[in-house]
Amino acid sequence: MQQLTGKRGLIVGVANSQSIAWGCAHQLHAAGATSAITYLNHKAEPYVRPLAESIAAPLILPCDVEQAGELEAVFAAIQQKWGRLDYLIHAIAYAPMQDLHGRVVDCSEAGFLRAMSVSCHSFIRMAKLAEPLMTQGGTLLTMSYYGAEKVIDNYGLMGPVKAALESTARYLAVELAGQGIRVHAISPGPLPTRAASGITHFDQLMTEAIDKSPLHRLATPDDVGQLATFLVSDAARVLTGSTFYVDAGYNIVG
Repeated sequence: MQQLTGKRGLIVGVANSQSIAWGCAHQLHAAGATSAITYLNHKAEPYVRPLAESIAAPLILPCDVEQAGELEAVFAAIQQKWGRLDYLIHAIAYAPMQDLHGRVVDCSEAGFLRAMSVSCHSFIRMAKLAEPLMTQGGTLLTMSYYGAEKVIDNYGLMGPVKAALESTARYLAVELAGQGIRVHAISPGPLPTRAASGITHFDQLMTEAIDKSPLHRLATPDDVGQLATFLVSDAARVLTGSTFYVDAGYNIVG
């Protein structure tokens, strides 16, 4: 385990104890890092706050990227509390159900734009706000999925959106390299998270991943968190612009 004592970061996307974002928060805390945690709204807060308190998060803040000013308020609080930032983990995504469950060719313009705004452009917004706080360099991580690269049944609209997100990570990696900021996408295999529950026949997708992957298992949020911990650490200082798969090898045979 990498030692991250003294590193401070922001994790956006914790919904409950099964969240990928929570696996990251848990593992980073175990390595000595201190994380600010956000929750989506008042309905999510009772699920998120006890988790954040269990890792002594010094900032526990609301953050709905669709609400004007909320994201900026989070970064203002970080500026006031710490004055700097070492890492950011972006683990949010959304598509309107009617667009997600239909064919891509049938998706509405409004649904496509909303999915892109929440799932992809929000990462750009966070990078812009994080840049002036990463005075000593830093790491930006976002969460993707294999459906960005290959067509996955029932993944629909989120495939093109995640493809855009992975491309965005590469462009940000180049643009921010001069400030010592490294950027990566992490691509976990299918996990039984709250977000994944909106995908049709998701249980079938998980079963197929177990059957086909060389290691015949699913990853866990903590597996993702362990990779995130390494990428945030100085041991990964020469890595940037990559998409890392955490899927028991499914991507090499899928």
